[in-house]
Amino acid sequence: VAVAAVPEGLPAVVAIVLALGVSRMTKVNTIVRKLPSVETLGSVTTVCSDKTGTLTQNRMTVKQVYFNNKIVSAEEAKKEDIDLMLKGMMLCSNASINGDRYGDPTELALLDYAKLYGYNKEELEETTHKRVDEMPFDSVRKMMSTMNVIDDKKVIFTKGAMDSILLHADRIYIDGEVRPITEEDKRNIENASSEMASNAYRVLAFAYHEADEINEDNLIYFGMYGMIDPPRPEAKDAVSVFKTAGIRTIMITGDHKDTAFAIGKELGIAENIDQCVSGSELNE
Repeated sequence: VAVAAVPEGLPAVVAIVLALGVSRMTKVNTIVRKLPSVETLGSVTTVCSDKTGTLTQNRMTVKQVYFNNKIVSAEEAKKEDIDLMLKGMMLCSNASINGDRYGDPTELALLDYAKLYGYNKEELEETTHKRVDEMPFDSVRKMMSTMNVIDDKKVIFTKGAMDSILLHADRIYIDGEVRPITEEDKRNIENASSEMASNAYRVLAFAYHEADEINEDNLIYFGMYGMIDPPRPEAKDAVSVFKTAGIRTIMITGDHKDTAFAIGKELGIAENIDQCVSGSELNE
């Protein structure tokens, strides 16, 4: 009515209405800097959220280990069985837990796990496992590699997604021996990976080989870690509130589809694995 009587009053009325909205939001711990964003928030229909650190606690921990065609809990794995993987996974990282912790949460989890068996990344790199080269991780290769000199031999440690590692592996280390990898070996690895992922574990595979120059060909597959990043308790409540408000929640993650679904199901984001779309499917 006021605007009809005095059209020039429209900006003032709009500002007052938005200001009232802002004051109501401050009572529920929400501070808005620009008034028009209140209107934008009110028209939200979909929220896309990163998983790690937003929907989850960003506190990765190694829970399972796969080697010699078997999955064992992280606590039960014997040092002599997984010694190479312990050192290789730890050295193939740029994180540090000496003093101030820094680095990717996944890599920090690898260092924490190796420390339980008495290994220190910096000590090994300064003494018997000097790093001489690196191939950084990227989202296309889904792998990272470092070259370390051990007993005058150049050994390349590679960690990454299970499917990427298998694509470049032509041998496997099993029962203390290296032999050509078979289709049955690959099926066993894929089945183990799916089993880990279905329990919401992030799966990270490890391989190695010797070469004069750093590369990721002709790898010797060794094993995998199953790690978990627990969901934030408050994230489930937030998803529930969004659902009530008619807002869709979409989780975006670099994890395996099975792992993503397990977390998504726990948070109430997904009910069926058919709701999950992989990166390759999205590209197509």
